[in-house]
Amino acid sequence: MREILTAGRYFRRKFGENVYKIPISISGFTCPNIDGTVARGGCVFCENESFSPNLEHNQPKRFFLSPTSENPYLAFQLIQLEAQYKKTKKVLTKKFGAQKFIIYFQSFTNTYAPLATLQALYTKALSFEGVVGLSIGTRTDSINEEVLSYLAELSKEHEIWVEYGVQSSSDETLKRINRGHDSANIKKYIALTHQYGLKICAHVIFGLPGETPEMGLESVKFALSLGVHSFKFHPLYVVKRTALANDFNKGAFTPITEECYIQTLIEAIKLLPKEVMLQRVSAGIEDETLLSPTWCYTKHQQMFNIRQGLKKEGLLY
Repeated sequence: MREILTAGRYFRRKFGENVYKIPISISGFTCPNIDGTVARGGCVFCENESFSPNLEHNQPKRFFLSPTSENPYLAFQLIQLEAQYKKTKKVLTKKFGAQKFIIYFQSFTNTYAPLATLQALYTKALSFEGVVGLSIGTRTDSINEEVLSYLAELSKEHEIWVEYGVQSSSDETLKRINRGHDSANIKKYIALTHQYGLKICAHVIFGLPGETPEMGLESVKFALSLGVHSFKFHPLYVVKRTALANDFNKGAFTPITEECYIQTLIEAIKLLPKEVMLQRVSAGIEDETLLSPTWCYTKHQQMFNIRQGLKKEGLLY
């Protein structure tokens, strides 16, 4: 039985105990393929409130950051950050006895803001009790050397991960999902991130519109060739209020089956060197916004089926 290097195993080996991620969603962050910089409307599958469980509904209206914008709401954002940290930390401590945490800036593009805003948020997050590092979700077209240099300084004393939404290595697919950049951009900025010695996690989605399982595996090989240190694998699911939902409702998109996803996942994991960490193998949402596939509704059952499939192949997650 091959033991997969999961995030849990990685962090236990490094810190001597379990480390828990605290997801954070900060008002005012957006993406360059939403605000018109590279495209409008965002990725076809994305309705960010569905992916932002901690985002309050009393956030400032019509306020969106960019790297060159002013930020009159920084004080509010810092309050949001601390409130979300305290709320989730309380739950994790009570349920698991958690003592160490990674702050995960999750929703939208978390480097798409003025450097001073990023410095204030990241410094504040690292000051919280028990926080050993940051994981920053972003896009390869929304990073620059100034930000990378700052993160490299933080990484001298903290666990810093940059999570890039690679999604696919196919330029045709990236265009189809309205990503707003191509595979050359991914290659360029992952290489640049390496130059600053930062840890890189690649997100890859299986079941994207027009893609076969083989294309999904090519995306994994592409990211491996760039030297990423970790992966998150996701099945594509359809939520309301997205462009993908329109295609699904018209019969123009059919989501990946659970059987196909698990088989593709198994083949992807077999490609990973033993030192590459696997942070996630599932995705879904347990509320009425999920349109399809229904197997992405219940995470517990999804993970049970995935684990069973992996065990049959001699893989221990």
